[in-house]
Amino acid sequence: MSVTPLRALSIEQLRQRSSTKWRTYAPDILPLFVAETDFPLAEPITDALRRAVELGDTGYTPPDPGIRDAYAAFAQRRFGWTVDPARVRTTCDVMMGVVELLRRVTAPGDRVIVTPPVYPPFYDCIPEAGAVVERVPLSPTGTGWELDLPGIEAALAGGARAVLLCNPHNPTGTTHSRESLAALADLANRFGAAVISDEIHAPLVQPGVTFTPFLAASETAAEVGYAVTSASKAYNLAGLKCALMITAGDEPARVVRELPDEVEWRTGLFGALAGVAAFSPQSDAWLDGLLAALDQNRRLLGGLLAEHVPGARYRIPDAGFLAWVDLGDLGWGDNPAARILREAQVALHFGPHFGDEGKGHVRINIGCSPQVLREAIERIGALDAP
Repeated sequence: MSVTPLRALSIEQLRQRSSTKWRTYAPDILPLFVAETDFPLAEPITDALRRAVELGDTGYTPPDPGIRDAYAAFAQRRFGWTVDPARVRTTCDVMMGVVELLRRVTAPGDRVIVTPPVYPPFYDCIPEAGAVVERVPLSPTGTGWELDLPGIEAALAGGARAVLLCNPHNPTGTTHSRESLAALADLANRFGAAVISDEIHAPLVQPGVTFTPFLAASETAAEVGYAVTSASKAYNLAGLKCALMITAGDEPARVVRELPDEVEWRTGLFGALAGVAAFSPQSDAWLDGLLAALDQNRRLLGGLLAEHVPGARYRIPDAGFLAWVDLGDLGWGDNPAARILREAQVALHFGPHFGDEGKGHVRINIGCSPQVLREAIERIGALDAP
């Protein structure tokens, strides 16, 4: 059955928003940098928030706002993954959950593995937890990227105590295979390390692409792993503040259960209410429409780059609304997004912020209308035009 793609809001409507994407730069800049999308909210979310405002329901978040059960049902429906709601706790956002978990599974000065190029806040949250970043870059395969398992093994053998995983991966859009995740779990188990998996982009895996939650990769993964996720990326709810910390094994469940109550008190009530609505079956059609729109744009971007920026190298992502593009052959320096912002009036995310592997790269937010995406790439393509 064909799905009708969502339509993005108009630029005139979007410029009325007060969020980071629309208030960081001047109106002549096209913003395709931060991970916000340009679509209207799913109607069940709007209804839930409208009702809360009308009721003055703006107090503290209750012990069980319903999001644990809502997410468990969503995970079963969308991923075929059985989540025990009793092994889910909430907090403010994914990075806060990651920091709190790292504080429990590492000691000050311990090393934590990341797999660059990777989401820039990873480089900040590890030191915030008192640990030290250890970089084991993804391995390019020619058609995509994969975990460098020998490199991770060497880092664990050298004393690293945890792996901070991004699954699906930001910025490459890679969904790691069940086999590689199970192998990672075996390595962590062998060396007594933990794996914390940021799975915030999981609802945005394209149809036909298999997503394996880390905790579902194997029995061992359940025993060494923690997952942290949220409705905030897929449903554009970042300002509402609600994330989920999920476990499957007994020891990880004990660690999360013993987190201070204040970690859960940081959950925003509007975030929880919106998350329940987002993860409900009533929002599935909206999500399917979003995925259809993103599928159009991820393919459109390939054609636009070939036409207007033929030196660019781009692999269509498996998931998400973020495109990782290599502009290194254009001679625009280590941080081509700086020139693009200055001369083309298009704001992209700076590649070097994702690690050394990001030099010469940009990250493009394709969660917009095809018209905005086309204009942005045409502007970029005109930079060196005769």
